[in-house]
Amino acid sequence: MKPLNISGSPHVHSDESTRRIMWRVNLALVPMLLVALAFFGLNALLISLVSVLCCCFFQWAIEKWILKVPSTVSDGSAVVTGLLLAFNVPATADMIWLVAIGALVAIGIGKMSFGGLGRNPFNPALVGRVFMLISFPVQMTTWPKPAAWFPVSTDTVSGATPLGLIKEQLSTGRTLGDVLHDPSLGLPSLSDIILGHMGGSLGEISAVAILIGAIYLLCRRIISWHIPVSFIATAFLLSGVLHLCNPDRFLDPVTTILTGGIMLGAFFMATDMVTSPMSRGGQLLFGFGCGLLTIIIRNWGAYPEGVSFAILLMNAVTPLINRGFHPRRFAV
Repeated sequence: MKPLNISGSPHVHSDESTRRIMWRVNLALVPMLLVALAFFGLNALLISLVSVLCCCFFQWAIEKWILKVPSTVSDGSAVVTGLLLAFNVPATADMIWLVAIGALVAIGIGKMSFGGLGRNPFNPALVGRVFMLISFPVQMTTWPKPAAWFPVSTDTVSGATPLGLIKEQLSTGRTLGDVLHDPSLGLPSLSDIILGHMGGSLGEISAVAILIGAIYLLCRRIISWHIPVSFIATAFLLSGVLHLCNPDRFLDPVTTILTGGIMLGAFFMATDMVTSPMSRGGQLLFGFGCGLLTIIIRNWGAYPEGVSFAILLMNAVTPLINRGFHPRRFAV
């Protein structure tokens, strides 16, 4: 009897294909790429190109010479990983070589060591990002100040993310009100935060660009609302409660959501169909866990940001969530 070969998840019967889905995700990432190019110029372009090309090369090489299987580079998943990895690093010249190492970790360890797309338990881009953050903390926390429009020079002035600067100032004993109203710190205004004129990783600086891509994915039904809404709502409510309890210590919920990687993580990384729960109830719980862990790490952890760690930790418990929240069965 001929054996029945079952491919990796997700098992969905529709006109969609992995290739079509991945390239639509790439299309949704274009607004963020354009904003990064506008504010960071050549550095953003070079980092993105190096990251994408390295991810594609490493996937092709591993499939050809180690796994000895047909290449799947054309499905666009390596491009998604490359762009998301680039969007999670600062736009400094040092990152151009460092992102190649991150791409090797993301593809080689985060994805292909488990057998490729559909089998990886963790988001590959976040695996690469966390590896770089732990191994190269200085380079990963040296943030350039954005300079519109399309700055050609690769020499950038080092600044700080709003979250990092606020956390640093609070550690000296200052109150949040003093920090926010100190003109010497140069904290961005709300309009700057929304449009993207602030320090941060390439893909997280503009809430408008993220929402444009997210709306496209939601309209095309590539992602559902359950994880992003539960992620953002949990972070918003928890930060709001903390702010009400101690406004001199904790940021207001609007600034909390719009600064850092919550928006990018909620719509483009936590929603990865391979590493997130299959059922709607499981997705709501997954998003709740991501929001809860993000706020805990931001306020009481060593890092000013916690999105990457939160999503990876929830990726680890996704199998348990799937056991507790069974998806609808199509056959018995």
